[in-house]
This record gives sequence, C-alpha cells and structure tokens, in this order.
Amino acid sequence: MSENKGNPYGISQNFLTNRRVIDRLLSKTDISDSDTVLEIGAGKGHITKALSKRAKTVVSYEIDGNLYEKLKPNVAENVRLIREDFLKCALPKPPYKVFANIPFSRTSEIMRKLTANRLPEHIWLIMEKGAAKRFCGLPTENINSLLLKPFFDVKISYYFNQTDFHPAPRTDVVMLELVGKPSDIPLKHKRDFADFISRCTRYGFYGSHAPLTKKQVSTALRLEGLPDIKPSGDVTYVQWLCLFRCWVKFGRR
Repeated sequence: MSENKGNPYGISQNFLTNRRVIDRLLSKTDISDSDTVLEIGAGKGHITKALSKRAKTVVSYEIDGNLYEKLKPNVAENVRLIREDFLKCALPKPPYKVFANIPFSRTSEIMRKLTANRLPEHIWLIMEKGAAKRFCGLPTENINSLLLKPFFDVKISYYFNQTDFHPAPRTDVVMLELVGKPSDIPLKHKRDFADFISRCTRYGFYGSHAPLTKKQVSTALRLEGLPDIKPSGDVTYVQWLCLFRCWVKFGRR
C-alpha cells in the first residue's frame, strides 16, 4: 500500500479509479437526487465525481493536502470538499447516506463514529474482507456485529478483484452495506447493551457475577420461542437481544 505524503498521519490508501467498477457499485445503491451523501476520503475524485451525478449534495472529506489541492478546482457545484480529518468532524443531522472507499487502517474508528449517534440511513463502505465479516458476525457473532445489528441490517454486497485498485491491496476487499432499520433497542441503551455483552462474555449469562439467573435465561428464551444456549457457547443475535431485554426489565444487579 502506498502512503499519501500530504496528510499528517501518513495514511495509506488503495485508490479505486475504474469508472465501470464505480458505476457498477453505485448501481447497487439507492442513492438519488434527493440525497445528501458523505464520502470519507475523496482521494483522486473518481468516486466523488460519480456521486455528484447521482446525489443532491456530496460532502467529501480529504485529509491529504496534495490530493485536496489537486481535486478542489475540479469538483462539481453540488460537492462540498472539506480538508479535514473526518473523525474530528461533526456528523450532519439525519437523513443522510454514506458511500466511501475508506483507508483500511482506520476502518474501526470510522465505523464507530458512523454508528454511535446521528445514524445514517444507509452506509456503503469499501473495506478489507476480514473486517467486513466481523461486522457481519461471521463466522460467529462478536461485539462489533452485535452493536450494529439493533440498528442496521448488515451484509457484504460486492466482492472486488485486487486489480480493481492501485496499488493492489494485499488482502481481499469487499463492500459492506448497512441498511438502517427500526431500532430493536433504543439508541440510548446502546452503551447498556455493550456492557451487557461484555459481562456475559466475561462471566457467562448466569452465575454469581453474571447479569442473569439460570431461570431468567431459560424462561426468557422459552417465552420468545427461542432455543436454549448451545453447549458450544454460540449465541445468535436474536438470543442476545432477548436476554438483554430480559436484563433491562428484570435482571439488573
């Protein structure tokens, strides 16, 4: 991966410049001329230009000074190009959408920011396949996937060839898609949900230091028509959700 020398962090990025590939990606989205779309990392502007033809407004962030100066004179009127670190900028008020080929080294930070509050309606992020699988809960649910699923339907919607990028990445790359949905839990309970997951991961679901009793676990799952926890310890998202709701209602201690 190459380093962009004009940014203060030396962030590496793989550029996507093939117009056919970009058009194919955007054809999989629901971006329309009524949408505001955020782009994180404008790079050389190929995605920026394509987005400007579909969206009402594009807000594009580029931290690299050299890339910013080269791109600035060439952006369309409906593009607001910002030379800032996206992670330090305030998110707009919803509704808005996000489409970006992000720096892979900052994937976790970007995901945390986008899904903490002021949630986007729809997110498409190009990232390493391994990271995307974790966010999807593959092969098993984890803290990353569980904190997304109350608010988004999450899936991998596109698989790239390494030759689609320059320089070519060393790992497989995909597009992760997150579709906003009616929340399974109030956003204000997201921190509680994270704490619940952490306690269960550390102590199990029931026991002296666990958040629930064995009876609470079995009763909550039975009333929702869900199976008991497998001996392997694998727990599905709907089981986690059921037990968290039980804890909120009955089991805080």
